[in-house]
Amino acid sequence: MKFVGVTSCPTGIAHTYMAAEALEQAAQDAGHEMLVETQGSAGSDPIPQAVIDAADAVIFAHDLPVKDVQRFAGKPTVDVGVKRAISDGPALIAQAAAAAAHAQANPDATAAAARPAPVTVETQGAGTRLRTWLMTGVSYMIPFVAAGGILIALGFMLAGFITPGGNGAIEVVKYGITNPDAAYSLMDGFNPLNLMHWAALLFVIGAAAFAFLVPILSGFIAYAIADRPGLVPGIVGGAVSSTMGAGFLGGLVTGLLAGFVAKWVTGWKVAKGVRGVMPVVVIPLVSTLITVGLFITVLGRPIKALMDALTSGLNSLGVGGGIILGLILGAMMGFDLGGPVNKVAYTFGTTGLAAAGTALDAPQLKVMAAVMAAGMVAPLGLALATTLRPALFTEPEQENGKAAWLLGASFISEGAIPFAAADPVRIMASSVVGSAVTGALTMAFGSTLRAPHGGIWVLPLIGNFLGFLIALAVGVAIMAGLVVVLKSRDHNAVRAIA
Repeated sequence: MKFVGVTSCPTGIAHTYMAAEALEQAAQDAGHEMLVETQGSAGSDPIPQAVIDAADAVIFAHDLPVKDVQRFAGKPTVDVGVKRAISDGPALIAQAAAAAAHAQANPDATAAAARPAPVTVETQGAGTRLRTWLMTGVSYMIPFVAAGGILIALGFMLAGFITPGGNGAIEVVKYGITNPDAAYSLMDGFNPLNLMHWAALLFVIGAAAFAFLVPILSGFIAYAIADRPGLVPGIVGGAVSSTMGAGFLGGLVTGLLAGFVAKWVTGWKVAKGVRGVMPVVVIPLVSTLITVGLFITVLGRPIKALMDALTSGLNSLGVGGGIILGLILGAMMGFDLGGPVNKVAYTFGTTGLAAAGTALDAPQLKVMAAVMAAGMVAPLGLALATTLRPALFTEPEQENGKAAWLLGASFISEGAIPFAAADPVRIMASSVVGSAVTGALTMAFGSTLRAPHGGIWVLPLIGNFLGFLIALAVGVAIMAGLVVVLKSRDHNAVRAIA
């Protein structure tokens, strides 16, 4: 048979592409053909309509509404969450084949009666909808964090080579912050033979990218709620929040408020003569006025106070407090491997980068390092366990273990999901312990990180990368050891019975 599918997840980074690969591989193993459209953070390459028309069935594995879903109208459809495709691809292929066979045997039956109702944001629970809205904003913010953070870090690195001991980095920071016309000064007097000019150029561009973090976060939270009408009040509200010092907490509030207000204004029943100007005049004008006006006059001050308290709390953390925070965040990263708990810890780390701004040694940079190190533990620990004791794992798990080396090294926690799906209790327990230890050690060693993703590929940008590697190695070894011990116990028991 021929199948087509669509995969998507709130962040559009890992689950989207892993689900697509799992479905295509499961279809191939079952002797079918399948083409999957990934609607992820890199955009999407729509499946040609001719291919859709020729398909026997469709599989939607998504946590966000499918874009242009009408293209698949009339096809037998299997509709599930994205994680189901990663953990149980063969079953979905079998379900799609059964749906296609039923449709072929009953050609007079309507397609609507043959397929389940699609999962949309409106039919999800309030908690799921809130998480989807927030993660949509975070997913659009992350590329700005990555570009800005890495450019700033590269500027610091280059300045450090020129003037060792941190003086060069401090000089670059002063250049970018105290000189309001830094970009124009570089344009007029840039010397390609002066390495400090290159360092300053990287810093200025990175700082410019960082200035968009809160507006983009706010704007796309509003976009997730109200579609395009939410962008203007959301982005403007985020910019005002950033200017007022309310940071990412203010951005979260303005994003939600802008989305609800824009959706409310969009639903107004107006005369025909006004409809044409609603999208370009009335909706952005009214929604922006209400959102930003409320934030400035009512909401901004208490949120700024809360943000200041949070920043002060992080700054006042001693070694012991940092270790405890790292322990908690590490355990969260290892708990559900890309699920809601993992995403809360990751979001805390990435939004902290927005609060850190261009500071040289902000505590938020240590938090991000602990979050990334802990998120690498599970796939690397399982890769090591399958290498040390392959007999404890099935052949597919051994193959997954080989792939997990690269996934773990690239900070893709989802590389451990196939193992956790088959053996959730032992794998998740081992993952939580190993990841928690790594998170605590990373904080204890004081490693820092400006990039929100990348794993070993951003190693040169990690402050105290040796401590980072030691913390990671210890956690991986602990997790691998626990997995081997727990699996060996049952393995030996089975052999004794045999």
